[in-house]
Amino acid sequence: MAKVKCECGHVNPHGTILCESCGRALTEEAQKEKLHDMRYEGSARRSQTYNKTIIDKIWNFFSSVKVGIWLIVLTLIASSIGTIFPQKLFIPNNVSPETYYEETYGTAGKIYYTLGFHDLYNSIWFIALIAAIGVSLVICSLDRVIPLYRALKNQRVARHGSFMKKQRLFALKEEKLQPEEIEKVKEKLKSKRYHIREEDGSLLAEKGRFSRWGPYVNHIGLIIFLIGAMLRSSEGMYTDEMLWIREGETLEIPGTQGEFYLKNEKFTIENYDKEKDPEVFKEALERTGGVVKNYQTDAVLYRDENRDLPGAKPKLVKVKEEKIRVNEPLKFDKFALYQDSYSKDEMKAMEFALANKETQKEAGRVKVDLFNPKDTYDLGNGYKVEIVGYYPDYDGIGSDGEPKTKSPLPNNPAFLFKMFSPEHPKGEISFTAIRQTLEPVGATDYKMEFRGIETRNISALTVRKDLTLWILGIGGAIFMIGVIQGAYWNHRRLWIRQIDGEVYVAAHTNKNWHGLKREINSVLEGTAIPVPEDQQG
Repeated sequence: MAKVKCECGHVNPHGTILCESCGRALTEEAQKEKLHDMRYEGSARRSQTYNKTIIDKIWNFFSSVKVGIWLIVLTLIASSIGTIFPQKLFIPNNVSPETYYEETYGTAGKIYYTLGFHDLYNSIWFIALIAAIGVSLVICSLDRVIPLYRALKNQRVARHGSFMKKQRLFALKEEKLQPEEIEKVKEKLKSKRYHIREEDGSLLAEKGRFSRWGPYVNHIGLIIFLIGAMLRSSEGMYTDEMLWIREGETLEIPGTQGEFYLKNEKFTIENYDKEKDPEVFKEALERTGGVVKNYQTDAVLYRDENRDLPGAKPKLVKVKEEKIRVNEPLKFDKFALYQDSYSKDEMKAMEFALANKETQKEAGRVKVDLFNPKDTYDLGNGYKVEIVGYYPDYDGIGSDGEPKTKSPLPNNPAFLFKMFSPEHPKGEISFTAIRQTLEPVGATDYKMEFRGIETRNISALTVRKDLTLWILGIGGAIFMIGVIQGAYWNHRRLWIRQIDGEVYVAAHTNKNWHGLKREINSVLEGTAIPVPEDQQG
């Protein structure tokens, strides 16, 4: 597009409103303004100049502040929805998320899982939102900072009279200034740390220009911060997982790609004692009956030596033993395992007796592992028990007449047994739960009687690795520098020019007009140079 040449000789980019050099209005709209809009010095912004190609349209879309705000609002709404149900890392690790959300929360849980809210911060569409905010920040910044920099760099000392008249602070006086008056003002301005330029008897005093870049430094910090946040979705850069591990269990540590395993040797909970511990806990102990003093996992860390051998079984070699307590993590290979929570007395196994109802004589006992039950238990002498149905979290009989379970966790186990005996070689059916035995297909001579339960504790450990922390730290530090830069300083300018025997005085600041007025009053006080008045009223 054609460039615009001003009367002063400066060639301006197409779309410029005020000449970058002398400040003369180049458009009819600008000439009619009472006061000039000085946000970007009247320079040409790409988004307001070009709108033909698809690149122009994309640029203009993302350069809009409204679009940036809406992207942030949508991200906040999505983050809020992500707190309705627990995220994937907070659900038990022995259940599938696909079934857990639907079985636990119904249709809402199914929709929640399908839309990816269960793993919100790693979902493609959430990362796309973050990326869009980053693109918006980059384009918004470039669309404004480049023309602003160009305009401030090209500005002349002698600005056009119409430019000065349309500044918020302006004064005009018919008087020829003496050189000593100008020198007196210059000394005062220098004492207030103004940078002074002179040209053909005109004066420009300026300070705090660097504050104009504060918002764009903010944007740089935010962009770096967003890059760090997006890298958290990259494999190997960030891990924040929950590891629920039962006593005696050895599990692969999430995020280590099968290299490290952990064994929970023992989980311990220690409470404060009313007699031995300080008085400060006395009231809490009397009110609650118990306050946890410490809970820890006695852990053994292993490394799989066969990890790089395809198809080979894990060969675990002990790396170290450590007691994991709250705020005392187990650290290894840039990972840290923190004691997060626990679940006490989880049911591990149930014991039943096959007994004759009439004689009460036991034919044998069956110990059922609730996490890995066998199909058949042979008791010898012609006695055998088969598990026909297993309902880990029994929730009554459904409308179809079949028992149902609320979840795959053994919170309220129930079994449908088929009992074989010499008297009944074809078997009898017994439905057995805790403190409940039913005969769903008719009376039986034998029954399965509940004899006991074996429990164990579960330790909840947070597995954490963060290689993005330094990126987030740099981004946050740069952002704060921009905040301070833009909040505590302001860009102030004072123009003094003599035109045809008249003294023109104009001043501008990007904020804190009251401070600028006071400063100019103190500088011009006692001189023949008129003090500019606020034309905004």
